[in-house]
Formats: sequence, C-alpha cells, structure tokens
Amino acid sequence: MTNASKKAVVLVSGGLDSATVLAIARDQGRACHTLSFDYGQRHRAELAASDRVSLALGAIEHKTVRIDLGSIGGSALTDTRIAVPEEITSGIPITYVPARNTVFLAIALGWAEVLDATDIYIGVNAVDYSGYPDCRPEFIDAFETMANLATKAGVEGRGLRIHAPLMEMTKGDIIRTGAALGVDYGLTVSCYQASAEGFACGRCDSCRLRRQGFADAGIPDPTKYAD
Repeated sequence: MTNASKKAVVLVSGGLDSATVLAIARDQGRACHTLSFDYGQRHRAELAASDRVSLALGAIEHKTVRIDLGSIGGSALTDTRIAVPEEITSGIPITYVPARNTVFLAIALGWAEVLDATDIYIGVNAVDYSGYPDCRPEFIDAFETMANLATKAGVEGRGLRIHAPLMEMTKGDIIRTGAALGVDYGLTVSCYQASAEGFACGRCDSCRLRRQGFADAGIPDPTKYAD
C-alpha cells in the first residue's frame, strides 16, 4: 500500500531497468510520480513505452519533459549522422549522451521540490552497463550531496535521497526482481534504434544486454525483434 506522505519521483525511460525501479519504488510504499524525457533521442518508441509502463505500474502522475539534447549532439542516440554500434566496443561508447543523467536528475530534483517529495529513483547500473560515467555510484553519491546543498528541502533539513536500487545487480537479477514484482517486460523498449512501432534491432549493445539478461534469468524474452 502506498503512503501519500511518501511521494517519490521515478525516472522512467520505457526500458526494462526503469520499469523495474518503478516496481521497486511502488513495492516500498512510495506514491510514484514518473518522469520521462523527450530529449531528441532516435529511439522515440521508448516514450510510448514509458507511458505504458507508468500506467501499468500505477503511477500517480506521469510527465514527459522536452529537452533538446540533440541540439548539442555528440551521441549516436541524438545525432542520426552517427551510427549506433552493432559490435562490442571498448571505452565509453558513442551511445553515451553527454550530461544526460545530470540533466535528467536536475529536473527530477526540481519536480521533487514542487511535489514536496524527498526521494528520487533512477535505474542506473554499474554491473551490466555500457561504460557510461553517469551510471556509477560515485556519480549518484555526488549528485545527492549537491542536491542537499542546492535545494530548499536540503537547507531546511528535510533532505533528499537519490535511490539507485539496481546499482549492483546483474541484468538477470534485475529481470528476476521485476518479474517477481509483476513487471510486464513486453511493455518496455530498450533498443537504441527501435522502430517507431517498438521493434528492436537485436544487434546494438542495449539489445545484447537485454537478450542475455532474459537468458540468465531463465525467463522468456518478450522483446519484439525486427528480424
């Protein structure tokens, strides 16, 4: 049962990780207000998925905020002139979107203040991830420190917490956890170059991690693949 005094802002991208985080927040008794971003991403099918996931998992309110990160480019996810890699790469990949999680969390922080919520949930992961620097525990800890310095809630002593419950989980662990909490992963879209209808390429890094996760979890993969 949710407690109206336990409001939380949950970042929901439409992928399986954020769907699992939403289910976890709900299971922990939070009244969840979900937040997505139309940031100029090429895989816009995830926006419809975020709507579906928020509705299915009982969000109190779902908001999509438009930010044109495509105007600064620098990522295969926001610049269609840059190809999405379909082979395993080393280092920080070209699918990294500069400052994305910093921007997203900053807006989530603002909404949390408006809602008088003290908790923000995000689905970053440091185990099965693609090498993104803004998915590390050091980043989350630093942002939480900043949030409590930069806000009225922090100054007045109520405090703000950034929850990253998937941080140390494998993709298989994430899927098993979500399945136990009733997540329908058929509603989600993870592919970096999904079609408008949500069909996945099956070849990008996100698709590889997702497919392997279902195999490791021993759960049938409900993903709609283009091929």
